[in-house]
Parts: sequence; C-alpha cells; structure tokens
Amino acid sequence: MFRQGNPGFLAFEDGTVLEGVSIGAEGEMDGEVVFNTSITGYQEILTDPSYRGQIVTMTYPMIGNVGVNEDDLESGFPRVAGFVVRECSRLHSNFRSSGSLPEYLKKHGIVAISGVDTRAIVRKIRNQGALKGILSTCDSDHASLVKKAKSSPGLVGRDLVREVMPKGASQWGVPLHDMAITGNESMASASPPHVVCLDYGMKWNIPRHLAQRGNKVTILPGTSTSEEVLACKPDGIFLSNGPGDPEPLTYAIQTIKNLLGKKPLFGICLGHQLLSLAGGAETFKLKFGHRGANQPVLNCKTGRVEITSQNHGFAVKEVNLPECFEITHRNLNDNTIAGVRHKVVNAFSVQYHPEASAGPHDSSYLFDEFQQALNLQAVARTGV
Repeated sequence: MFRQGNPGFLAFEDGTVLEGVSIGAEGEMDGEVVFNTSITGYQEILTDPSYRGQIVTMTYPMIGNVGVNEDDLESGFPRVAGFVVRECSRLHSNFRSSGSLPEYLKKHGIVAISGVDTRAIVRKIRNQGALKGILSTCDSDHASLVKKAKSSPGLVGRDLVREVMPKGASQWGVPLHDMAITGNESMASASPPHVVCLDYGMKWNIPRHLAQRGNKVTILPGTSTSEEVLACKPDGIFLSNGPGDPEPLTYAIQTIKNLLGKKPLFGICLGHQLLSLAGGAETFKLKFGHRGANQPVLNCKTGRVEITSQNHGFAVKEVNLPECFEITHRNLNDNTIAGVRHKVVNAFSVQYHPEASAGPHDSSYLFDEFQQALNLQAVARTGV
C-alpha cells in the first residue's frame, strides 16, 4: 500500500491500539469512534457539524479519489474530531476538484490516518457499541494512548451545540446547486413565506432547499428564545440537525415548547429529538448509531420505503411516547422511530436527512409538505 506520511495511532478505551499512516494534520484528538457506510460524500461528512466530537471511520475501502471542491461543503470547514480510512487514494481526479483530501485535512488541522483495518473497527463497534478513542501522530506509547481514550469526555451529557452554532442572526439566499435540482422543487408564491431556522449545527443544504422554494430564510442561533424567534414574524420555524446528546439542551427544549402551536414546525435529526422532548417524549443512546447515505426508512402512511442519509447516535424512545405524537416513519434496520407528527398542532419531524448531500433524494417531499404549510401562513398574513 502507498504510504503517505508518518505513523498514526487509533486507540480505544477498551485497550485496542491500531497503527496506520498519517494523511492529515500532525497532532492528537479524542472523540467517540463511529463508522459511516456511505460510498460517496466524504467531503459532506467531514463538514457536517453533527459530527462534532466524533472520530469518523469510513467503511468504503478507498476514499479521496475525487478530491475536494468548494461547492459540496456543508459548513465552512471540517467538524469531525478525526478521520479514519482503509486507503486514501494517491491520485484525485474530478472536473470539479480544487485539491486533494490530504491537503484539505492538513489545511484545517484534522488528524487522520489510513492503512488500518476498518472492517475490524466496524465489527468492534457493532459488537461493543460506540467507544471512546483517540487519534494521535505524536504519541506512540500504547498505554498512554489508551489512558487518554478512557479519560475522553464522550458525548453523553455534553452540550456540543454551543460549539458549532452561529454567533448571531443571518439571512440565507443561496439556492441549491444546479447539479442538486431534481425538478420537483415547487417555488413559493409571489409573497415569499418567511422561515426562521434555529441552527443547532445546520447543514447548508437545508437552507439551500428552503431558499430554492422561494422563501425568505433567516437563521438564528440555537440558543435563541421563543420571543426572539417570534419577533422575526416567521411563517414557519425549522429545527436543524446538530451534534450529540439532545437532553442537555434544556434551553432549546423550552424554546420549542413555547413555540408549539404558534407556527408550523419542521425538525430534522437533532431537531426531531428536540421536538419530541418538547412534547414530553424521552431519548436514548443507540448502541452504535445510524450513519450513512443508504439507510432504509418506512413511511408508515404510504408503505413506501425511502433510502435515506442519516447521522445520529441518539433516538426517541417508543416506550411511553406521549399520546400527542403519531409515528410517521420507522428505521427498517432496527425498527426505531424515524419520524413523528404532532396530533394537535402543526409540527412534524424526521430522524434522517431529506436534504441529502450526500445521499438519495427519496425524502425531499418533506420540504414540499413544509412548504404547503408556509404558503398557507403567508397567505393568511398578507392576504395574497
């Protein structure tokens, strides 16, 4: 195998240490070790803020063959704690490419290694559950590395949203890239509805979808209060994805409680969990999470199976699910809840990513459903 750099080590809290080759920045970083089953889309994965605090292992055997470009970013820079691949392509070739993956990782200070058995990592995580770990290119002492992995804070109980959300309000006007338009995006009415997005670590393809449909899109930090949201006079409110454990985010849960019934709400991933918690549900940590662009979900109403993009390590408990929620979608890998709708007020959410990027477009109809609610609110507000 082509060796690209200095030795690098991945150590797990259970005492396992793997040696590979550095393909990124020199240094050391701890995090929860997870795996992603996507075949494509490594750049979108790297820049997804939901991966804050996680060392991502790609199951596809060769990564980096198409390089990186400026169009496929899901935030301004990589958010993963670390990156692990079986083999990093020594060449990159794509008409959109502006550089190589190793160059990109080094530029942004991401510790990454190749040359390790990623199949063994996946088997370990599937058998034992997600494990805390550490990536290092500056410490080769196995005992020292394992000790650091054990002392890593992990994800449970941490508020990672504050580390990735924007500092202030902003307007978004960038639509979908031409290559991402399917032709099914319905444009809004002449009087544009106004969407306020509560950003807990939002992927950029979400506001692109909302802007593509002709909406005015305002983005607020996830710590915003209900009063600050309603002061923007929105026609609908979007609850974004984001990293980590939803239960410590008491400020977000309280805000959503205060917004229920005031305006239509649509949540994705962490936004789904927070909406559920605001309605009285509970969440729990999955054994090893759902991460990939090929996750099957059942639409309980239509019976249709959707192949979806997912990235989460927590889910909503079905036991004691409040009566105010109906289950709309199920994950077909483990039958966990993948979507809910409130029976009393206009609010719904899904555990996966209908905006894709990367991934299939099977679930983009959910943006159309939200758009219908936005249009009705805009008509009621303006009379147009």
